[in-house]
Amino acid sequence: MNYTIDKIFPGADIEDIDARTRAALAAAGFGVLTEIDVKATMKKKIDKNLPGYRILGACNPNMAWQAIGMEPKVGAMLPCNVIVRETAEGVEVSAVDPVISMTGINNQELGEVAGQVRKMLQEVVSAI
Repeated sequence: MNYTIDKIFPGADIEDIDARTRAALAAAGFGVLTEIDVKATMKKKIDKNLPGYRILGACNPNMAWQAIGMEPKVGAMLPCNVIVRETAEGVEVSAVDPVISMTGINNQELGEVAGQVRKMLQEVVSAI
């Protein structure tokens, strides 16, 4: 089961793809609420080296408002994480598939909202 929406950019620079990802998210109405530089964190906390790896916690306030109104505890599964990471093939962007992440919640209306967010994130990844 694929749980992310992915795109690889061969030969790309992580800074460029990070900036393009943020711009595509903003254009689709998402804000980046949290940012984790996993590479720097691993080096600082456990002195381990990792290729560039960033987690962007993206949120579309309108969609989050709808979801929280339907399921108040859904906030435990928000925001929608998007990773930007260096791989041997290039820089990869992977966005969580909200439909897959919401399968543990038995609420059909929430599933429909997750489907809308999935479509939005697919468009974001395509636009990078």
